[in-house]
Amino acid sequence: MRVGVARAVAVGWVRERMRADPSVQGALFSGSTLGMREDAELPAPSDVDVLLVRDSPATKLGKFTHRGVLLDVGTVAWAELGGPEDVLGSWVFAPMFRGDGVIADPSGRLAGIGRRVAAGFADPVWVRRRCAGVRRRVECGLRVLDAGAPLAEQVLAWVFPTSLLAVWPAVAGLVDPTVRRRYVRAAEVLGRFGFAGRYSELLATLDGGGVDAGRVREHLAGLAVVFDEVAGLPREGFAFGADLGAAGRPVVFDGAAELVAAGRHREAMFWVLVTYARCHAVLGSVAPLRERALRPAFSAVLADLGVASSVDRRRRADGLLAALPGWQAVVEVVAARAVAG
Repeated sequence: MRVGVARAVAVGWVRERMRADPSVQGALFSGSTLGMREDAELPAPSDVDVLLVRDSPATKLGKFTHRGVLLDVGTVAWAELGGPEDVLGSWVFAPMFRGDGVIADPSGRLAGIGRRVAAGFADPVWVRRRCAGVRRRVECGLRVLDAGAPLAEQVLAWVFPTSLLAVWPAVAGLVDPTVRRRYVRAAEVLGRFGFAGRYSELLATLDGGGVDAGRVREHLAGLAVVFDEVAGLPREGFAFGADLGAAGRPVVFDGAAELVAAGRHREAMFWVLVTYARCHAVLGSVAPLRERALRPAFSAVLADLGVASSVDRRRRADGLLAALPGWQAVVEVVAARAVAG
């Protein structure tokens, strides 16, 4: 399916939703389709990310199929989005506004934000602010790891701030890092701006050196068992619950298989680990006996990545925190070169 066709389906869904729910006051595209040409082929494991703007907070709708297109729908309140300069300084929101990503905008507020962001996106002041925001998230997340939390929660609390090291150079390079493929984007950006030799160091902060492709395939097979079990359980209380159902399955498994086939098996382990931890978070809450029974395969993933214990994760986190000044120097060079064109 072409990107333009998939986007048109998303636009139609948004219009239907806004007619049914007046609290939705706008919408825009986000995620991996940003910047894709309309006539480009939408990758098979990809979804179309949509962000609904509301007058009050609401739960993420998550992944579902609409007229043959996998949509991933999130929500944001106006207060969280903020004004034009708030968005311009946000590494999360700014990429959504730099191009023609607005789907619906009855009030014109999103268009006003978009004009300001488009005009100032590459301004060094705002690039530095967005980069500083990424670094703060890394530091805040890794400094407060709770060794007393359930295992799945500990892993999620460690892996996401750790993975923001991959987001940092992408933001500096004026590239939308996306979520699932952020390590691939980091490799591309570092290579483009003269730091290809640093990528292995960056990836090792996640996997400690990695495992081979065959082992990654084994972990995918183990993940399929727990994923399919969790897909049949109640998941409504989890922000990521919709991602663990039938609609989200191709994103995880086809997407990972595609990365493995491309020689990016180490990068594939990021989303394998995230999905494993999310599955065990659900199991721990609604089926604790099954969580314990299925935990050995999850523990094997952690062992292969060198983060089996809270002590291991604390050691890995401290190593990354100590390396941040060196990465700051890399990010500053990337940003200067990107801004210079």
